[in-house]
Amino acid sequence: MTRRFGRDSLIDLSPLRASPAFARLWAGSTLAGIGSQLTIVAVMLHMYELTQSTFAVSMIAVAGLVPMILAGLYGGMLADAFDRRRVALIASLVTFASTLVLAILAWAHLETVWWLYVISVVNSSANSIASAAKSAITPRLLPRDLLPAAAALQGISMGLMVMGGPALAGLLVAFFGYQWTYTIDVVLMISLFLGLWALPAIAPQGEHLAKPGLESLRDGIAFLRRAPNIRLQYILDIIAMTFGQPLALFPAIGVLILGGGEITTGLLTAGYAFGAFASSLFSGRVGRYRWHGRGIERAIIVYGASVVAFGLVLLAAASGWFAPDAGVSETRTNVALLAAALVTIAVAGASDNISAIYRSTMMQAAVPDAVRGRLQGIFIVVVAGGPRVGALYVGVLTTFTALWFPPLLGGFVIIGLAATLVRLSPRFRRYDALNPEP
Repeated sequence: MTRRFGRDSLIDLSPLRASPAFARLWAGSTLAGIGSQLTIVAVMLHMYELTQSTFAVSMIAVAGLVPMILAGLYGGMLADAFDRRRVALIASLVTFASTLVLAILAWAHLETVWWLYVISVVNSSANSIASAAKSAITPRLLPRDLLPAAAALQGISMGLMVMGGPALAGLLVAFFGYQWTYTIDVVLMISLFLGLWALPAIAPQGEHLAKPGLESLRDGIAFLRRAPNIRLQYILDIIAMTFGQPLALFPAIGVLILGGGEITTGLLTAGYAFGAFASSLFSGRVGRYRWHGRGIERAIIVYGASVVAFGLVLLAAASGWFAPDAGVSETRTNVALLAAALVTIAVAGASDNISAIYRSTMMQAAVPDAVRGRLQGIFIVVVAGGPRVGALYVGVLTTFTALWFPPLLGGFVIIGLAATLVRLSPRFRRYDALNPEP
C-alpha cells in the first residue's frame, strides 16, 4: 500500500515518453532557462559593480517591464498568425544574439551601464515572445489528458532555474568572472535551438485568425470576455500576487527581524522555489484531479493561509521571540523563527505551483488553438504585472506600518476574495477537465 501510494504521488513522466518532441523541447527549455538565470543574476551583479547603486540595479527590472508586456502581447498575436515553431526560433535567436554580444563586450572589457540596460530589455522582450509561442505549442504535442503532467514538469523546470541558476551565477562570477558566466549562457541556449529545430511546423488552427495588430488584440480580448473561467483564473492570480508576494520584504527581514542579512534573503528566496519544485515532484495525484476550478480555489486559499502564517512568524520575531540574547543582526540570526518562516514560504511556493498547474492546463485545454497564443500573451502581462503591483503594495504599506503587517493583512484578503469570487462563479467550481470550457 505504501509503495503504491509513493508511486501514485510522484510526478507523472508520461509526457516525456509519449512525445519525444515535447521531451526535447522541455529539456532544451530547462537548460536554456538555467542559462538565462545565470545572465539575469550576473547582469545585476555587474551593474552594481559598475555603479555601486542599488537603484541602478532595480532599474533593470523597471526598464524592461513595459517592453516585456508589449512583447508578450505582440508575441501572442504572432503565435496566432504564423508558424509557432518559427516565431519561437526567431525570438530565441534574438536572445542568443544579444547574449553573445554581451559576452563579447565582457571579454573585450567594453561593457557599460547602458549596454547592460539595452541587452536586458532586448532579452526580456524576446523571451516574452518565445514564451507565448512555446506555451501555445505544448497542446499540439500532447494529448489533453497529459497536459496537467506537462504543467507539473514545467514546475520542475522553474524550480531548477530559480534554485540553481542564481546560486550557480554567484559562484561563476566569483571564481571565473562575468565573461565565462555570459559565455556559458550562450552555450546552454544551443540546447533550446535543438529542441525547437526538431519540431514540425505548427501553424495555428481554427477560426479567429488575424494578422498581428489592434484588430487581432481586440479579438483576443473579446474572446476573454466570453470566457469566464479563464478570466476568473487571471483575476485570482492577480489577487494572490498583489496581496501575497512578500519577496520585496526579504532583504529588510534579513537585516531587521530575522537577522542573517543576505544569507537569510537567499534562503527565503530559495525556499519559495523549493516549495514549487517539491510540489511538482510529488504531483502525481494533482494531475489526476479533474475539478480544476476547485483545485485553483483551494490552492490559492492555502497560499493565503501560508502568507498569513508568514506574517505571524514575522510578528513573533519583531516581538523578540526566540531571538539571541544580543538581538539579531546581519551576523546573528533568529534560527528558530527563520526555520518557521522557511516552512511557510515553502508552502506558499508549493500551493502557488499547484494553482499554476491547474491554471496552465485550463488555458491549454479550454482555449481554442486559434486564440491560444493571444491568451498566453495576455497571461504574460498578468504574471509580470501581479508581483510588481505586489511590490508596490508592500512598499507603500510598510512605509506606514511594520514589516509583518502587509503579509498578515494580504493573506486574509486573498482568502476572503478568492472564496467569495469562486462562490459567485459556480461554473468555475464545476469546471471539469474531462469537458473543458473557457
